[in-house]
Amino acid sequence: MAVHQVGIRELVEFLLRTGDLSPVISSENTAQEGSRIHRKIQHSRPSSYQSEVALKTSIQYLDDEYVISGRADGIDERDGKPLIEEIKTSDLEFQSVPDSTLQLYWAQVKVYAYIVMHQADIKSVDLQLTYVQTPDEKITTKTLTISKTESELFFTALVTEFEQWIQLRHELDERRITSAKQLKFPFADYRPGQHKLATNIYKTILLEKHLFVEAPTGTGKTISTLFPAIKSMGEELISRVFYFTAKQSTRHVAENTISLMAEKGLTLKSITLTAKDKITFPEEKDVPPEKNPYMVGYYDRVRPAIKDLIQHVDQITKDTIQAYAQKHKVDPFEFSLDVSLFCDIIICDYNYLFDPQVHLQRFFSVPDKSNCFLVDEVHNLVQRSREMYSATLESSPIDPLIRQLSRKKASNEKVIKRLQSLKRSFKRYSKPASETVDKQVAQLAPLDNFNNTLETLIETIHQWLATQTPSDTVDAVVDYYLECRRYFLISTFYDETYRTRMIIGDHTIIFRQFCMDPSKQIKASLNLGRAAILFSATLSPISYYQQVLGNEEDSLCMISHSSFPEENCQVVIANNINTLYANRENSLKPICDTIKTLISQKTGHYMMFFPSMAYLNATLSKFVELYPDVTVINQKPDMDNASRTEFLDNFRSDDHKTKVGFALLGGIFSEGIDLKNDQLIGVGIVSVGLPGMNKESDLIRDYFDSLNGQGFSFAYQLPGFNNVSQAAGRVIRTDEDKGVIVLMDQRFNQTRYRSIFPKNWSNIKVTQNSDQLKNVLHHFWQNGNT
Repeated sequence: MAVHQVGIRELVEFLLRTGDLSPVISSENTAQEGSRIHRKIQHSRPSSYQSEVALKTSIQYLDDEYVISGRADGIDERDGKPLIEEIKTSDLEFQSVPDSTLQLYWAQVKVYAYIVMHQADIKSVDLQLTYVQTPDEKITTKTLTISKTESELFFTALVTEFEQWIQLRHELDERRITSAKQLKFPFADYRPGQHKLATNIYKTILLEKHLFVEAPTGTGKTISTLFPAIKSMGEELISRVFYFTAKQSTRHVAENTISLMAEKGLTLKSITLTAKDKITFPEEKDVPPEKNPYMVGYYDRVRPAIKDLIQHVDQITKDTIQAYAQKHKVDPFEFSLDVSLFCDIIICDYNYLFDPQVHLQRFFSVPDKSNCFLVDEVHNLVQRSREMYSATLESSPIDPLIRQLSRKKASNEKVIKRLQSLKRSFKRYSKPASETVDKQVAQLAPLDNFNNTLETLIETIHQWLATQTPSDTVDAVVDYYLECRRYFLISTFYDETYRTRMIIGDHTIIFRQFCMDPSKQIKASLNLGRAAILFSATLSPISYYQQVLGNEEDSLCMISHSSFPEENCQVVIANNINTLYANRENSLKPICDTIKTLISQKTGHYMMFFPSMAYLNATLSKFVELYPDVTVINQKPDMDNASRTEFLDNFRSDDHKTKVGFALLGGIFSEGIDLKNDQLIGVGIVSVGLPGMNKESDLIRDYFDSLNGQGFSFAYQLPGFNNVSQAAGRVIRTDEDKGVIVLMDQRFNQTRYRSIFPKNWSNIKVTQNSDQLKNVLHHFWQNGNT
C-alpha cells in the first residue's frame, strides 16, 4: 500500500476554489512578516491556548492511504468546548477580500474541526477566523459554531470529490508505470556511447545525484536522457520529469522524441508550457480582468476543463491548450499550469525552476523526490542564472510618475511622498559614484537603507492600487511598481556573491544588484528534485560548469564521445592571424584571404563568425572589395523571424554554388540551427570569442580570482570559448556530414586554449599561411571527403 501526503490547505484550494481568476497583485507580506504576526497573536492568547497544533487524518482508496494533514494556528481548550483559530494576514482591507477566498479560509478550519471532533467525543466546536490587515495590523475577527454532524457531512463531501480525482490520478499512474516498464529503446541499435549515457542517467536517478554531461551533436542526447528517465518511472523511482530548455527549437525536439516513444507504445501525459505573452488569446489583450470572459468564473469551469483535456489528449501542446481553453472559456496560460499537475513530463523554460520571480510554487515550494530534472543546453544557464538573480532599478521614471499623480494630488499624496523619498535615496546613495571620473562605482555592501525605503514605497503603492480604477496613470505606476518589487526580491538573496553597482547616467541614476556567482541558488533549485541531469553538446571544461552551476563536491560528470567519424571533420588553426583589438585593422586582409582560401577548395556553403558586429561589417566590406564575385549573406541587427528564415534558406537551397554567410559569434545563427549534409560544409571562426572588456565581467574576474585564482578564465576565456564551440558545432550534424573548421586566431594554438578543446576535435592541423591552409584543405577534400 502506497502512502500519499496531502496538505489540507492545498486540498481545499484545489477542490473548493470558485469565482474569478483575478491577477490582483497579491499581498506584499513576506513569510517572515506573516510568521511574526502569527506569533504575536498566539502569544496574546490565554494559557489554555495551544499554538501550531498538528492535525491529521487519513482515508483509504484504491488500496492506497492518503494522509490529510495540516497545522491549526491555535486551539483553545476552554470549558470543554474547543475554539479553533485560523489566522490570516494581508494588506487588503477585510471588506475587500472576495467571498470565494473567505470560503476557502473557513473550509480549511472546518477540516481541522472534523479531525478534532473525529478524534474525541466532542459534539461541537467554535471556529474563529482572525484576519490581520497590515501594515497597521487592524484585526477583524469572525466566529461560527460547527457541530460534529455538520463537520462530517462537510468532510464526506470533500472526500467524495477528492476520490474522483484520486481515481483519475490512479489510472494515469497505472498507465504510465505499465507502459514505461514495457517501453523498449525506439531504435534498432544504440549509437556509439549512447547506451553508456542512458545507463549513467538511470544510475544517477537511482542514486539521487546531479550529473553533468557533455554529449556532442549526434549523440542523440534528447532520447538518451528522456528514455532512461521514463524507464525509471516504470521502476517507480520517480513519477514526474521536467525537461528544461532555453530555446523553442529544443522544446520541439523533446516533443518529437516523446511522440516517437508514443508510437512505440508509451502512454503518459506530457505538456509544453508556453510563455504567457505567447499563449494568451488576442481578445484578452488590454481587457481588464473583470471584463475578461476567460477570467470571470475561471475557477467554476477549470476543473471540468482539466478532466476533459486529460481524458482525451496525451501530448499537450500550445495548440491543444488553446483549443480546450477556448472550448471551456478559461484563460489558456493559467489553464496550462493547472493541467500540468496531471502530467508526467513537463517541457518548459529554465525560469520555471531557477528564476525566483516565476518559480512554479505548485511544484517547487518544497523538495519532492518524485521529480527528476533534465536541463538541456545547460551552458546557457550560466549567464541566464546571473540575470535571474540580478536586478536593476532606475530613478528616471520617478519624476514623470509624480507629475501624473499630482493631477489628483490629494488622493495620491501618500504615493507621491514615497516616490519623493525614493528619489532622495537615489541621490544620497549615488554620491560615491558622482565623485568618480566615469560616474560609477561597485561595492560589496548592500544598500540596506535604500532597500527599506523601497519596501515602504512598495507597500504604499500596493494599498493605493486596491482603491484605483484602470487608467494610464495606474498602468505607469504598476510598471514601476513591478520593477521595484523585483529589485526588492533580489535584495533578499544578497550576500558576498553580489556587488551593488551605482551608475549616474544621462538624467537617471541606476542601481544594480549584480550576482556574480549564483551557484548556491542553482544548487538549492536542483535539490528540489530527486536527481538532475545537466547536459549540452559543449560543456568543456566540465569542471568549470560543475563549479558555476551548483559547486557540489559530489556531483558527477561524463563526457560522451562523438559518434561521428573523426576523419569527417578537419580542424585548422590559422596561426598567422592576430585578432587582438589593437591589430583589428591590420587583420582584415589576412582574414579575407583565409576565407577565400577556405571556400576555394570545395564549392559549397560556408559561414564565418565574428565577435562583434563592427568587426563583421569591417571584414565584410573588405571581403566584398577584394572578392566581389563571391555571394555573401550577412546577419543584421534585430532580425525578425522572417529575415532569419530568409538568411537560413540561402543555405538550405541545393544550388551547388559557393555562398558565404557572415554571422555573430554567440548570436542567433551560432547555435540551435541545424544545417545538415551539404547545407553547410565549412565554418570560419574569427577570434577566441572573448567578451568585450566590461565592468561586470571585471567584477566576475576579481571575485573568482579571490575565490580560486581563475578570474580571467571564468569571466572571459571560458564563456567566450563556449561560443566558439557552439559555432563550430554547426558543421557536423549527421554521420554523413563532412566539413572543415578554421580557427582564425593565433591564441587558439596556445596551451591555455588547446587544453580546453572539445575531445571530438582530434583531427587538428596548424597552418602559418594561406598556402599551407590550401594544402591541408585540398588534402582533406581529396581524401575521400568529396
